[in-house]
Amino acid sequence: METPTDASLPTLTESVDSWKGSSLLSVTQITPAGLQLLFDVSQEMRQIVRTKGGDNRLQHRLLGTVFYEASTRTSCSFQAAVMRLGGKFIHVDGQGNSSANKKGESLEDTIRCLECYTDATVLRHPVHGSVGRVIQMATKPVLNAGDGVGEHPTQALLDVFTIRDELKITANNDKPKLTVVLLGDLKHGRTVHSLAKLLAQSKMTAQLTLQYCSPSGLEMPQAVQDFVAKYYNVTQQPVTNLAEAVATADVLYVTRIQRERFASGDAYEQVKGSYVVNNEIMSQAKSSMIVLHPLPRVDEIATEVDADPRAAYFRQMENGMFVRMALLALVLGVAQK
Repeated sequence: METPTDASLPTLTESVDSWKGSSLLSVTQITPAGLQLLFDVSQEMRQIVRTKGGDNRLQHRLLGTVFYEASTRTSCSFQAAVMRLGGKFIHVDGQGNSSANKKGESLEDTIRCLECYTDATVLRHPVHGSVGRVIQMATKPVLNAGDGVGEHPTQALLDVFTIRDELKITANNDKPKLTVVLLGDLKHGRTVHSLAKLLAQSKMTAQLTLQYCSPSGLEMPQAVQDFVAKYYNVTQQPVTNLAEAVATADVLYVTRIQRERFASGDAYEQVKGSYVVNNEIMSQAKSSMIVLHPLPRVDEIATEVDADPRAAYFRQMENGMFVRMALLALVLGVAQK
């Protein structure tokens, strides 16, 4: 079974009807107006949580969270999101005591069986293309929670929501010029693949500069750069000196070196610890710059940076729940009570 192409995926627009019943594989499905709708609903969700803890619009709805790779933030935030809206979840650990792991059941059969019980599925899988194949045969919405080294669209959505929130960018403001430094394992980092694409197509900036800072051999894939290059107002720059890049950055997006993606321990050891964001690095940054990280971190951000008000990564994690609440409300058709 072939993986669906961008053209075969539903386009998610400012119409709530375009979201209802739809699956999400890639950020490329979302129009700028659709992104604004999602963020408007996300703001509503934040207000609901902070004022009354949630509501019951997903009462009697059941979400399947299926993770064939380790996850803490993505699985927990989706689970928290559905529970905040009155629903429940069934969790399947594909690495543990599941039929797929113990009995050899196919991924497609696992999801089709779960769809007999659930209203939507959140799926993470280590093999790029697997989520797309499932979406092609699924009968209910499937949300991509990480597709090998491909994309992680919901992470990019919460990242852009956080950038807009922290830098006070709204649909009513003049569009700013923005410099975003993407730091780390850009080859394997599905979060930065999705983020670069979403920033380029979002139309929220007058001029966007993406600076790619990575150890040798872990550069941003050419396919991602080619996608971004289609947008006339985006400049892409490879950079090698972190301190120089940070000095002009509005956003520093840090990722870890992904040990689990390397063919050998020796290959990982050669690039381990290639960069560390610490107070010395932060002293060279703008007072308005923000630091983001999809987490978990290992040693690429020193814990001393946590006390810096520009460290936005834990606020970023909280925003993830609001954005995923909005996404569930939209795909399950309850965004407007």
